[in-house]
Amino acid sequence: MMKFAYRARWAAAMGAALLPLVAAACNPKEDLLAPQQPGVIAPGDIQSPAGADALYVGALGELKRALNGTNSSNTESLWNWTGLFSDEFKSGDTFSQRNDADQRNLQDNDGVLTPIYSTVQQARGHARTAIDALEKFDPTAKSKIAEMYFSMGFLEMSLGEDFCNGVPLGETVDGVPDYTDPMADADVLKMAIARFDTALTTLGGASDAASTDVKNALLVAKGRAQVDLGQFAAAAATVAGVPTSFQYNFTYSTPTVDNEWWILGPSVQRYSVGDSVDISGPVRNAIPFASLNDPRVPIFTTGRPGEDNQTTFVWTHLLEGRDDPTPVVSGIDARLVEAEAKLQAGDYAGMMGILNALRTSKQTIGTFEVPAMPALTTVPATATDATNLFFREKALWQFGRGIRMDDLRRLVRQYKRTQDTVFPSGAFFKTGQYGTEVAFPVVDAERTNPNFKGCIDRNA
Repeated sequence: MMKFAYRARWAAAMGAALLPLVAAACNPKEDLLAPQQPGVIAPGDIQSPAGADALYVGALGELKRALNGTNSSNTESLWNWTGLFSDEFKSGDTFSQRNDADQRNLQDNDGVLTPIYSTVQQARGHARTAIDALEKFDPTAKSKIAEMYFSMGFLEMSLGEDFCNGVPLGETVDGVPDYTDPMADADVLKMAIARFDTALTTLGGASDAASTDVKNALLVAKGRAQVDLGQFAAAAATVAGVPTSFQYNFTYSTPTVDNEWWILGPSVQRYSVGDSVDISGPVRNAIPFASLNDPRVPIFTTGRPGEDNQTTFVWTHLLEGRDDPTPVVSGIDARLVEAEAKLQAGDYAGMMGILNALRTSKQTIGTFEVPAMPALTTVPATATDATNLFFREKALWQFGRGIRMDDLRRLVRQYKRTQDTVFPSGAFFKTGQYGTEVAFPVVDAERTNPNFKGCIDRNA
């Protein structure tokens, strides 16, 4: 699974898949003159357990590429774009698309969002292809099959969290597109939960290490989707057995895929950690991630400006390294699900107990160690104060992992706040004002689907 040695597994799978080619006898007159297509893998080449395993490993790579990792030095994945759209990051670039995302003023044909959306949808297809191959050629690989359902469900959950109402979830069957009608975000999230439940059923009572890790990842992801649907008590019950120390990490390496946060930050300095004030003055509603310098998001600066020669480049040690592993889901996430259930039940002391248990013990995010912090001493007296405190703590624990934008949307949808009291608002530091968008549009490229005519609505 993604938590373990990704490169080794890829090499083993591909090596096994290619052994017949290496072992084949060579006829100098025929083989050397024959047309060569070393980059093409025919359908017959993967009709085996080794081929199914190669598809599984490739699908895990596509999951990472869709969310936070590319082989291109300056190309966003979904988590990066959500961080820019929220208050986590600011554009330090001259590219209009990045400035538009930071300003919440995206176009339906946005040149950066379009490949992000397409890659997420394509990664769903890779997971489905791997599921079909594993079920046919290696049906006893239950943890791998379940992990592919986790991948598919997590991508669908991400689409439901970040995009407007109206996402289609079609699939290609035997090379023929099976188009679906656009779906409301709530229905997309229900589809994701159905994938997670299928995976849990697939695992059954398996208790080996691989199955246990996949099960924990599924439970945290399902709990998150249940929170998205307002099923707070059910979500808390779902994640209750997940250890706080659990992590399902994306891992990175120079020969394969870089951590995209390293690329956009220290490498090319197109992004900078967000703050509650910039050159235009206060940024309403924004957490002061940069100036707060919290132990969970510790800050450094090189003293150099961003690529736009206007923004002061500020970054965090949390996302500093090229190969830094990053949690997709974790036990910390599980505890935050439980804390929000306490918040929703009006049990503010119970919420504080969970938040302080996280704060007063050393925690690990990827390989980054967060030292023990002092407990929060004052129990909030009102629902508003408790909500503000909870989402601030949540944002600091989950910084840079594609969750903040969804939380801001939920503050509008579930907590009945207006967008201008939740998202960054006021004067935008480059020009004009922040926009009013609360979701990404489904891009115009989706219009090749004859059933898609645009977003149903762009509500939170």
